[in-house]
Amino acid sequence: MSFLSVGLNHERASLDLLERVTVPDDEFGKALGTLLANANIQEAVLVSTCLRTEVYAVIDRFHGAVEEITATLADITHVDAEEIAPLLEIHFDRGVSNHLFSVAAGLKSVVPGEFEVLGQLRRSLERAEEEHAVGGELSALFQRAIGAGRKVRAETAISRGTTSFAQATVDLIAREAGSETSGTTAIVFGAGQLGQGIVKGLRDDRFGFDRIVVANRTLSNAQQLVDELGDGRVTALTLEDVSTLVPTARVVVTAVEVPQTILGLTDFVASPAPVLIVDLGMPRVVDADVDALSHVRRLDIAHLQQVVDTSLSERREEITAAQEILKVEVEKYLEDRRSRGAASIVSEFRERLETLRRNELAKRESEFSFLTAEQWEQVESLTRSIVAKVAHQPTQTLKDSAGTDRGQRMTEALRNLFDL
Repeated sequence: MSFLSVGLNHERASLDLLERVTVPDDEFGKALGTLLANANIQEAVLVSTCLRTEVYAVIDRFHGAVEEITATLADITHVDAEEIAPLLEIHFDRGVSNHLFSVAAGLKSVVPGEFEVLGQLRRSLERAEEEHAVGGELSALFQRAIGAGRKVRAETAISRGTTSFAQATVDLIAREAGSETSGTTAIVFGAGQLGQGIVKGLRDDRFGFDRIVVANRTLSNAQQLVDELGDGRVTALTLEDVSTLVPTARVVVTAVEVPQTILGLTDFVASPAPVLIVDLGMPRVVDADVDALSHVRRLDIAHLQQVVDTSLSERREEITAAQEILKVEVEKYLEDRRSRGAASIVSEFRERLETLRRNELAKRESEFSFLTAEQWEQVESLTRSIVAKVAHQPTQTLKDSAGTDRGQRMTEALRNLFDL
């Protein structure tokens, strides 16, 4: 049983490609079902966020599984496998643990140390569980990675400063719009975790917005945020109702996932003043045709990099400390996994030998009817001792080599020899 992770992320792929391979929420069930229908994939968890689409799997054959996962991603997202394959980041066994733990700690994020990724990993695991696509091994890997991510944030200052998309977005707006926002309107599309964080940040006195509108498909979710904040400047509208307000906004932020663009040139052509758009949607929510308008400036995730670089320079030492914590946590996890794996095969092996011992004695019991009960117990004891001695060396060797290539070869040999 081996782990494999295959996917695309912002470190290797363009924003355009990442946008096209993002798997919508309503496609997760289909994607997981397609993955499990492959011959070499036994368990699977799909992680698909604005900057990361990855499959984590328990597999039989490495090359076969890589091909199957690549083909599945191509099929689900309608992007040619030939375009995806050269940019894939692939990890195997121990590498999967190292990678996922780093993802959970926020070390693989555009904004190092960001919190959102923990919730994304939890939700990805929950979806796989709902679809019965994940078993004990992969579930344990994700749970330990999430635990390690929490530990990094608790024991280091990696969360200091700008550590989330929401914070980075607010800082970007402050840098780009500055004092020009005083007395104006801001519209935030999306009332999810990211949208909520942005709305809270825009309430800061440095902006001076007169009105902050939260637009969401489900009005009750937006209204819940409004009620929580208790700020008279913040109101909630549906995506349809907010359309008439868009031309009056000084700042428009999109933090919502929709299958196609919902804003374009016609929405901003009549705007009486400059408009700053920050499009965080994947796929993008604002059509690129707005770039033709001289009074409109459209930014996206790529523009967050300067904000991120500034924050990153302030936390170099904390990143190093986080990496040291992860090394220890990965080793603990792998040791526990080796112990579980060795215990399982050893238990099966010993049980198999004990079954053989009992069956053989049962077959010959009538031939030894002249033995007393006490003498028969001595025979039982003798045969148990012989079995224990026969099992001792294989058992010790399996325990010592558990988790290594040699241990895996020995485990497979033992399974084949004793039909385990």
